[in-house]
Amino acid sequence: MERRVVITACSSITPIGRTKEEILHSLVHGISGVKTLREDGLLSSYIHSKVFGTVDYPISYDFKRQHRKTMGPVAYYACQVAKEVIEGAGLDQDFVTSGRLGVAFGSTHGSPTVQRDIYRTFFGASRTEFSTIGAVDYLKSMVHTTAVNITKMFGITGRVISSCTACTTSSQSIGYGYEAIKYGMQDAMLCGGADEYDTTTVAVFDNLLACSTAFNDSPHLTPRPFDTKRDGLVVGEGAGAVMLEEYGYARKRGAPILAEVIGFACNNNGGDLILPNLNGIRDTIRIGLKDAKINADEMDFISAHATGTKMGDVIEAQAIYDVYGNLPGVVGLKSYMGHTMGSCGAIETIIAVYLMEEGFIAPTLNLDEVDERCAMINHVAKLREHPIRVATIQNFAFGGVNTSLIIKKMP
Repeated sequence: MERRVVITACSSITPIGRTKEEILHSLVHGISGVKTLREDGLLSSYIHSKVFGTVDYPISYDFKRQHRKTMGPVAYYACQVAKEVIEGAGLDQDFVTSGRLGVAFGSTHGSPTVQRDIYRTFFGASRTEFSTIGAVDYLKSMVHTTAVNITKMFGITGRVISSCTACTTSSQSIGYGYEAIKYGMQDAMLCGGADEYDTTTVAVFDNLLACSTAFNDSPHLTPRPFDTKRDGLVVGEGAGAVMLEEYGYARKRGAPILAEVIGFACNNNGGDLILPNLNGIRDTIRIGLKDAKINADEMDFISAHATGTKMGDVIEAQAIYDVYGNLPGVVGLKSYMGHTMGSCGAIETIIAVYLMEEGFIAPTLNLDEVDERCAMINHVAKLREHPIRVATIQNFAFGGVNTSLIIKKMP
């Protein structure tokens, strides 16, 4: 028997704020979190794109040394938001360690900061310097470092899923957590994703000519999803986590219920590993609606993947129109903070919950003139007071991975 799944807590670290109040303030007042790329003395001088979605405010990590020693920056982010959702959901230690709580959490590629130091030592140092590589450096840098550091820090013994599918990492995490609860494999799942500041990530996309370069002197004006002047994505950093619980259990213990997860879809284009695919994206959206058991005309709000690339935005707009027409309000939240990579799906889900709670739709930032090839859908270019009953979060990744996550406001 299928079980209902609800969100009982959420936490995020984003370029536009930490708390709900800070994030909503940025959305309402059109404040961008995109800043000038920091010099790192290594790659930055070779990178054409000079902008980054930056977390540039202090974050307090009250972690014991026994936990800190296996954490790179990305695991710090992950464990901080994990700590906050466990506390926010009000779960006691007996439940956390019971095996009934699992973790679905990932990042794009572990900690690139630590990886780069390891490689520099291996390939540039003498044998006598190999000893500078710490015994726990691999634990800091491995691709599932976020998930396992969370389990270690909180004593979580349930199942562990660690997605590492770039832009769909945390939306997959939430989706797989939803399925684990829905089909009775866990009673709760701590889900999300994180990625840290590092110029190697920018270099990868810069080399593919996918990064924004035209606004290096005015970072707040990029990215520009669906706009005629868009010129590519902006890499960012951050973390997001949600606590998912079986509805009956959450209600019985009086937990705060923020929203219900009602649908999830994930599939692959089965072809090119870089270019978006209209059929693949369209199929994912339709499968998500089928899983949610709702019709397209019941959708109120679409958080589009909308990275600001030339073809990606066009293909996504066409897919949205083919399934939804021009009724739901469409917003590209990356316009405020850049593409936070492995954390974007979780952060965008959290923001969708906030907008659902407050009853308005924030506009896409920097959308001054809609590209005519994207104009067929209902773009939100100005703040719109509008009740949101059902929202979808769409994310698409290199490798042809597509996800659609659907959430519903609780009555």
